[in-house]
Amino acid sequence: MATSIVFMGTPEFAVPILQSLIDAPEYNVQAVLTQPDHRVGRKHVLTPSPVKKVAVENKIKVLQPAKLNKSPEMDEIIAMHPDFMITAAYGQFLPTKMLDAAKIAAINVHGSLLPKYRGGAPVQYSIINGDKETGISIMYMVKKMDAGDVIAQRAIPIEKDDDNGTMFKKLSILGRDLLLETLPKLIQGDAEATPQDESKVVFSPNITTAQERIDYRMTAQQIDDKVRGLRPAPLGNMVIDGLRTKIYDVTPLDEKTELAPGKVVRLTKHQLVLAAGQGTTYQVNRLKPAGKQAMDITAYLNGHQDLHEGGQAVTDD
Repeated sequence: MATSIVFMGTPEFAVPILQSLIDAPEYNVQAVLTQPDHRVGRKHVLTPSPVKKVAVENKIKVLQPAKLNKSPEMDEIIAMHPDFMITAAYGQFLPTKMLDAAKIAAINVHGSLLPKYRGGAPVQYSIINGDKETGISIMYMVKKMDAGDVIAQRAIPIEKDDDNGTMFKKLSILGRDLLLETLPKLIQGDAEATPQDESKVVFSPNITTAQERIDYRMTAQQIDDKVRGLRPAPLGNMVIDGLRTKIYDVTPLDEKTELAPGKVVRLTKHQLVLAAGQGTTYQVNRLKPAGKQAMDITAYLNGHQDLHEGGQAVTDD
């Protein structure tokens, strides 16, 4: 008899994990919980989550409570008494009463090397903070956020060109594979779990609008890390030539400067080099000024003849 599972997830990160459980004959995904459909784009088109799309395609029951606690959907899941409850970036806390309904375990596939980066934005923070690696932790779910004992963990390097988009894809595959390795051990009772060291906890709350601002006084490498950590969404921004501008891509350079952070170090028809903190410099490659389309630096400079070397290109408004 197949092992029964209730799966909870919302974004693309969770899709390979869910699909692997659907494809494995030894598992039976009884139901999927995901966040309610939300409106997308200028036309505000009501759009289902990536996880819902997969569930519907595979004719799996979908539940979408706006608030899970004390909802009819929670009672319905509890009545199922699945062997496993598995979450992967679901987006809501699971009440203890619900966690206790799992016959074998309620577990979470989390995108960090716990206890580092508990919270909703672990991948973004790992890149923003310049970490050399991140990974997946599979842990028991408890009432406290991301605080359960870790059952399995695997690391993966963060390459210099990785952003949160590429890392989410890599981690979703890593999470899929590690989960499939871990589930049989849990079923057989052979899994060992390690309590998290509370003295090493680092939190990664959801990125706020204020955090999207790039401080031009950071070093060039820190600016690059933040740009990549916020790409492809929500994107970091700074003020360039008086306009708040979203930054898609920069390149830290080896050259040093005595100019103050924010000054133009070098300007040609195809290159804009800015001074950053501690005498470092970086090249802006792609950006999106307010009210305009994203463009490469050549197209941008073609419409900004007022910039000049040694002038103030970035301001702290």
